[in-house]
Amino acid sequence: MKNSFNDLSYAEMVAKRDKLRKEALDLRMSKVLGHVENPLAIRTTKRAIARLNTLIHEYALGIRQNAN
Repeated sequence: MKNSFNDLSYAEMVAKRDKLRKEALDLRMSKVLGHVENPLAIRTTKRAIARLNTLIHEYALGIRQNAN
């Protein structure tokens, strides 16, 4: 199940990306400490960050326009 980020505004995407980056850092730290409840969460978080980076870059290139 992919997260749908297409309906978010540019500012919401940037905020969501920052939140996911913090979550990825926390998951990485808990992996180092040796107690990760869901190891696949690291992969899904990194993929969500990549999806958001793609959409944010599309705004920078002018492929997507702000609807708001």
